[in-house]
Amino acid sequence: MDKVVTNPKGFSAEGLAKIVPTLQPIVDAGDLSGFVTLLFRHGEIAQLNTLGLRDIEKKLPMERDTLFRIASMTKPVTSLAALMLMEEGKFKLEDPITKWAPEFKNVRVLKDAEGPLDQTVPAAREITFDDLFTHRSGLAYGFSSMGPIAHEYQRVLGDVLNSQMTPDDWMQRLATLPLLYQPGERFHYSHSTDVLGFIVGRIAGMPFRDFLMKRIFGPLGMVDTDFYVPPEKRKRAAVVYRLNEAKNVLEPLPFKQYDTPPAYCGGGGGLISTADDYLKFARMMLNKGELDGTRLLGRKTVELMTMNHLKGDMADMGMPRFSESTYYGVGFGLGFSVMIDPAKAQILGTPGEYAWGGAASTAFWCDPAEDMAVVMLTQLMPSSTYPIRRDLRVLTYQAIVD
Repeated sequence: MDKVVTNPKGFSAEGLAKIVPTLQPIVDAGDLSGFVTLLFRHGEIAQLNTLGLRDIEKKLPMERDTLFRIASMTKPVTSLAALMLMEEGKFKLEDPITKWAPEFKNVRVLKDAEGPLDQTVPAAREITFDDLFTHRSGLAYGFSSMGPIAHEYQRVLGDVLNSQMTPDDWMQRLATLPLLYQPGERFHYSHSTDVLGFIVGRIAGMPFRDFLMKRIFGPLGMVDTDFYVPPEKRKRAAVVYRLNEAKNVLEPLPFKQYDTPPAYCGGGGGLISTADDYLKFARMMLNKGELDGTRLLGRKTVELMTMNHLKGDMADMGMPRFSESTYYGVGFGLGFSVMIDPAKAQILGTPGEYAWGGAASTAFWCDPAEDMAVVMLTQLMPSSTYPIRRDLRVLTYQAIVD
């Protein structure tokens, strides 16, 4: 683990000192169980914070190596994996996915995204890889949709975070559902990245998890990142909580435990990781595809990945329903959000920074202009329960003095 410096470059010590007193009362009030935050800037870890408990019932503290379900923070990792194959010439962004996912031939599109399931039209064109990266495929999540299709997603695919299906079975089931929008028409947060991950496995000729282990986690030294928690590591795992609004208390949200890797390793939200492991991924991105002599992606590909690919911002294109942010002034790249205009977003930030979070209130962001990466991990579902991610962002930017 990298050492935390006592006199971090480019920060006000007084500014950084405000972070813990601001976050600690949230834990003390019982709104969240606890946090681990890592702030990296100018080549060094400027601040590490471990607050609260990873297990309230057992009174186990949050620690630097605590394991968290990072949910949709998996998506940028999956996008990286796919772009590595794109650099090898396996596909182009404009290619239809049906060469590798024939299940999606001849898909139908709802006439009305919130309307009857039997009122559809043919897709005007096939789904492309670019559509998957940018959530413009017409696919959906049940929780990101309204009307009959939301219930149909739940019926056909079941629990998003506890799927027991094989990848092939899951892909076949998903392909039976009508698209909500024509491919390329608009941003709609979805299972697109899960599909992308399983296609990575098909292109590589190995299970998607094996590709990540061999090509990303191993080379970067992400030793604690996987799709399950092995028995010997379970004492380090944080419990996922949700708020019981009637009782105003946090209650554990159960997840199935596996002794071996599960059959379903979803690229849209299945990973478990630590703050230090995910910071290695963030640092690699911040360094344009390379970390400590190991290059995973070319500089120009990273630049393409981290620019806005939407016609406008996410608010124009169909913002996620679940987030505490409105996404005005925020676009989307190949796997995560991209800041376009902090003034329009009404938050401190920098044009060109990129970020994403997870359903259990986890988050990361990289700010190339400020040479900074931040990782914040906690376990509260859904992420819109408490706006902690925004609080940490404001405090971090307020502490910058160089």
